[in-house]
This record gives sequence, structure tokens and C-alpha cells, in this order.
Amino acid sequence: MNATQIEPATALAELKEKKPESVTIVCLSGDMDKAMAAFIIATGAAAMGMKVTMFFTFWGLNIIRKPGSTSSAKDWMRRAFGWINKGGTDNLPLSRFHFGGLGTTMMKKVMKNNRMPGIAELLETAQDLGVQMIACTTTLGMMGISKDTLIDGVDQLAGVSTYLAEARHGSVNLFI
Repeated sequence: MNATQIEPATALAELKEKKPESVTIVCLSGDMDKAMAAFIIATGAAAMGMKVTMFFTFWGLNIIRKPGSTSSAKDWMRRAFGWINKGGTDNLPLSRFHFGGLGTTMMKKVMKNNRMPGIAELLETAQDLGVQMIACTTTLGMMGISKDTLIDGVDQLAGVSTYLAEARHGSVNLFI
């Protein structure tokens, strides 16, 4: 080994010294399969002892909204967003093969038959494991979503600078 090569074990030790073991996940999508992926990663990381922060923005806010919640905005356009995007983990469509809800129903049945947890159960597990959940204030305002339509357990309402402060120190940063 020459002087410019670093052994993998040394490089890994140096990386661990520089960054704490933490994960940040931006949940941009309100699609069922993408939300599941985000929560599976979040709960896995938290179970391994990593600090996990999930930042919900745009359609991802539907994941942490109370079931059936709508927008209380005064203008018709933001109210329409709320009507179209009813909250709740049970109302999330598949990203592909949704087929007006048929694909989502089929996926949920396959998951149940194989004893896989649904998004609501994964979300609860994430909360039990201490996953921090942040709702984006900019998107909340833009879409006319109020704090009272969010589920219990959302830790913080904050902007992108809060997410970036977490991500800056994170060892894993994902955008789903």
C-alpha cells in the first residue's frame, strides 16, 4: 500500500468521527408506496439507534394530515387543493397502477395477506422510536393547511432552514 492510499477501516472511522449517525428524509410525495419506503427506512434507522428527522412538504403533508381533513383556506384555489388531497394515510394513492383506487386496494390486500404493516402502523412505530416529524410551514401556508388538521405527534412546524440544519450534520439524506 502506498502513502496516498487509506485503508477502508481508517476511512470509515474518520467518517464516523465527522458526522453523527443521523438520517434526514424529505417526504415530498403523497404516494402510498413512496411513503412506505420513507417510513421503512426511517423505522429501520431509528431501530439501529440513529437519529431520524422526516421533513414533510407539498403532497407529503397528506401523510401526516388527519383522515379526511380538508383546507380551511379562504380562496377557492387552496380550498380545491384541500378537497382533492384529503389527508390521512389511508387515502394515499399508488404512484403507479393506481387505477382509480383499484391498484391501491389490491396492494393493501397483498400487504395484509403477507402481514406487512400499513403506513399508519409504520407511522406509529416511527413515533414510538422517536423519529422527529417536521411539517413545512411554507407549504402549509401555500396549500391552506392548518396545524389543527395535522395528526398528533408532529414535532415541529418549520421551514427549509430547519431541515437544512439537520441535513448538514446528517450521515444519510434522502429525498422521497
